[in-house]
Amino acid sequence: METAIIESKLQKTIAESKKISYEEFLDLCDEDTWAEWVDGEIIMATPASIKHQDIIRFLMRIVDQHIESNNLGKVIIAPFQMKLISGREPDIMFVSTEHLDRIKNTYLEGSADMVVEITSPESMIRDRGDKFYEYESAGISEYWLIDPIRKQAEFYRLGADKLYHLISPDAQDIYHSEIIKGFGVKVSWLWEEPLPLVSDAWREINQEF
Repeated sequence: METAIIESKLQKTIAESKKISYEEFLDLCDEDTWAEWVDGEIIMATPASIKHQDIIRFLMRIVDQHIESNNLGKVIIAPFQMKLISGREPDIMFVSTEHLDRIKNTYLEGSADMVVEITSPESMIRDRGDKFYEYESAGISEYWLIDPIRKQAEFYRLGADKLYHLISPDAQDIYHSEIIKGFGVKVSWLWEEPLPLVSDAWREINQEF
């Protein structure tokens, strides 16, 4: 389906405030559509900043390199749907090897093992509100919230009580993931201008383990 036709149908559905099923939502969208399905309605995403995109690309590449090297699963970046009680489109998802069967052609059926959201002024309330509680109740083991404007990174880990708990980086400013075994990210990297080369970051982090 051509992009112009898709956009026209999406805008018409939104304008009519029409509630649709998740299957109808998937039929309306293509792989380039940045939108979420919430309470039967389509929520369009606003254009991302270049800093937002740079951080996504950097994190995806460094996480993916570790995962591929250790055969731990698969990294998926937006736009790609994750079907929970809503149809969400996280910036980055990690799906472990034992859950790869959840990956369908155009969406993830159920929860990822780890989710990363890069916040923006437009998404802040959603990322810290509805999404936070949806991801928590869905049992997503780790939720990373990266705020480029405030230069703030928060790492939440699901506890035995099924609630998220904020986990701090270590004394070297490295957050050690529990769900991605043997992987850590140095928080200060995320605020560097320009961002570090992936090869340099990979070399540095591996010296810490």
